[in-house]
Amino acid sequence: MSSTASPTDSDAFAALRPRLFAIAYRMLGTRADAEDVLQDAWLRWHHADQATLQSAEAWLVTVVTRLAIDRLRAAKTEREAYVGWWLPEPLVELDERTPEAAAELAGELSVALLWVLERLSPEERAAFLLRQVFDHDYDEIATLLGKSEAACRQMVHRAAEHLQ
Repeated sequence: MSSTASPTDSDAFAALRPRLFAIAYRMLGTRADAEDVLQDAWLRWHHADQATLQSAEAWLVTVVTRLAIDRLRAAKTEREAYVGWWLPEPLVELDERTPEAAAELAGELSVALLWVLERLSPEERAAFLLRQVFDHDYDEIATLLGKSEAACRQMVHRAAEHLQ
């Protein structure tokens, strides 16, 4: 295991950070939880042996997805004791308006959809978002979630039915 990350390792993480944040935020519904997941992912990335990785992007997407699933499971337990409706917080950008920021804002999920996504299981949510929003193939999703390709197809199908 590497004890320090080189500048190129930091650059790789920084380049993928917007995508990783988008995955975490869409799965978790709050900026704070998404940032926590990214911090945990950074720590794991910092201590990973990047020389043995085939794809930094695949590794980081997998780590962020699995950390978000773990966070969802923990949050579900906490929310079961919460009285009232849990609503995801809206994502408000503080950055100046650039074409890139406008494009990112246009791609954000609405609060209503986030609320509906909350009704899915963590694995269903991950599979659905990775397929429908991030356009991953089913074999990639199966690898990320540690499930069979058929199970992932079924999860995406069921998630779509729930969202109807």
